[in-house]
Amino acid sequence: MGLIEICDLYKIYAEGQENEVRALDGVGLSIDYGEFAAIVGSSGSGKSTMMNILGCLDVPTRGEYMLDGIPIAHRTERELADIRSRKISFIFQGYNLIPSLSVWKNVALPMTYQGVRPDERYRRAMDALEAVGITAKAESRPAQLSGGQQQRVAIARAIATASPIIMADEPAGALDSKTGQQVLSILRGLHALGTTVILITHDNGIAAKAERVVRLQDGHIIEDRPNVPDEGRALNANL
Repeated sequence: MGLIEICDLYKIYAEGQENEVRALDGVGLSIDYGEFAAIVGSSGSGKSTMMNILGCLDVPTRGEYMLDGIPIAHRTERELADIRSRKISFIFQGYNLIPSLSVWKNVALPMTYQGVRPDERYRRAMDALEAVGITAKAESRPAQLSGGQQQRVAIARAIATASPIIMADEPAGALDSKTGQQVLSILRGLHALGTTVILITHDNGIAAKAERVVRLQDGHIIEDRPNVPDEGRALNANL
């Protein structure tokens, strides 16, 4: 069994009503330990719904989802939060940093919910900031950083939690091409160290950096293929 296993999965809004929407319509997917997979699709394809379910931010209407052998359907909010804290780190396009906290405290915050000791939180936060090359900004506030620097902080936060899965939602969407390439290079480096990386994107050029491409359209998986990452391809190029 893979790290992520979904079978005949549905997410239906207003089921049985005239305005019913099948955001996911009977999809199946398996992602193994250590994979770097891109889930790609245009707006309305179902990729955000897929991310929310895979990330334990939501539950399916019906169908099976197993995460590292743990059944996810019918879990309570508290149970989902506990699974997320142990299994998944998120990197969002909007960074999701807390303005009133310093950079290192933003990085350390998720470890509070994991029960990590304060001294260990600080050490791991600083190690993560060093890994993304931004230790000099440890005491700064997010507003004092550029967009690229804020995204590096978000990546450091994901690194510090030491989760087996990093789920990145449009991680380069708000960045210029050069900075976006740097962010994707960091993600590929984490993958090389054994982390499972799931990249959610609408951009074919970004998807081309992954080792597997899963394409969604109208709630269906229409393509699932291995990919040889093309380092020479421009960030916004088409496949």
